[in-house]
This record gives sequence, structure tokens and C-alpha cells, in this order.
Amino acid sequence: MTTSDSEPKYVISIAARIIGIETHTLRYYEKLGLVRPYRSSGKVRYYSEQDIALLRHIKTLMNDMGVNPAGAEVVIHMAKKMSEMQDEINDLTSELELLRQDETADTKGTKKKKK
Repeated sequence: MTTSDSEPKYVISIAARIIGIETHTLRYYEKLGLVRPYRSSGKVRYYSEQDIALLRHIKTLMNDMGVNPAGAEVVIHMAKKMSEMQDEINDLTSELELLRQDETADTKGTKKKKK
């Protein structure tokens, strides 16, 4: 997701309408810690595109799949952790590939010097 996806831009009533739930449900999800909207200095909640996507996922888990709030929290935290781990694996794989390329280059350079 891009930086603009994390920019807070929807007030609670618009976010609720986009997702198809009631505003009190959004407040409840926030109380449970499932989502943390940006708060203005006047304490107005603003939701980003990332928040909207997360809330849609929560709605699907709870309404369509029958997962309770605690289960939804576990699923969301596990998905976030898995994403972080995948990013770390990708970084390590890239680093390993660079090391292998360096080693291959060094080996070829050594063979040429021996001749």
C-alpha cells in the first residue's frame, strides 16, 4: 500500500457507510483494539484506506465466517506477524543472493589469477 493509503481521510460516518456497518460497531472495534483510527486535536476519528481494508477484513471474519471478536484479533495479529516475517524472509533471501553472487565473482577471479 502507498503512503496515501495510510492518510486519514474518512470520518466515522463515512467509513461506516463505505464498509456497510454502523458507527457504534466501529467504536466497538476500536474499543477492542482491532483498529486505531487517527484522532484529530478535537478527538474526531479519521479512517485511512488501510483502516477501511482492515475493517472490511474484520467484518468478513465476524459476520461471514462467524469468528468472535477475540478470534478476529488473533487472526489479524497473526496475519500482521506473518507479513512481517515474509518481509524478513525476502530481505534475507536478497542478502543471501548478493553474498552468493559476490562469492561466485571472487571464485571466478581467483581461477583467472591462477592461470
